[in-house]
Amino acid sequence: MSNVKTAIIYYSSGGTNYQLAQWAAEGAKQAGSEVKVLKVAETAPQAAIDSNPAWKANHEATKDVPEVTLADLEWADAIIFSIPTRFGNMPVQMKQFLDLTGGLWFQGKLANKVVSAMSSAQNPHGGQEATILSLYTTMYHWGAIVAAPGFTDPAIFGAGGNPYGTSVTVGQDGKMVEDVKGAVLHQAKRTVTVADWVKKGLNANN
Repeated sequence: MSNVKTAIIYYSSGGTNYQLAQWAAEGAKQAGSEVKVLKVAETAPQAAIDSNPAWKANHEATKDVPEVTLADLEWADAIIFSIPTRFGNMPVQMKQFLDLTGGLWFQGKLANKVVSAMSSAQNPHGGQEATILSLYTTMYHWGAIVAAPGFTDPAIFGAGGNPYGTSVTVGQDGKMVEDVKGAVLHQAKRTVTVADWVKKGLNANN
């Protein structure tokens, strides 16, 4: 599957989704994919970032991670998103980036991308599922193919059993409550595998 290109696109304020993105990159590489880990642009004012020690530390630690561009979407065969929940929805930073994809959508360049998503929140029912589903709504408009993990591996049950995409609870200490690494690795490998099937099928028909 060395010809599958995977973009892992995340937004993270405290670092959780950056870690999920790193694990997803590990899984995608294990599946033989070429991988880019990319962040969406931060739109929050610097004063807000500076007022939160964890946010400020993560912002500084990830300053060298490239920001995603529309060209990265066009490049990718598979796209894995990782985002925290904001009132049961995606954060505005991700929404703003997705709202800029209209040109690619109009040209049909986002159709048949294989996509999957992950999320986090500060409590077990804090909107993780709704956040993933809100992001998938945009993917349906793209004509993308959603590769949800379902219950295709035992690691998913150990991570809390979210069939829409791996999700994790983050405690007040900033640490993940559930052990989700195995589920993330599986989800990434599954996404790359499905992208490989789709790409081979499209090439066979051209």
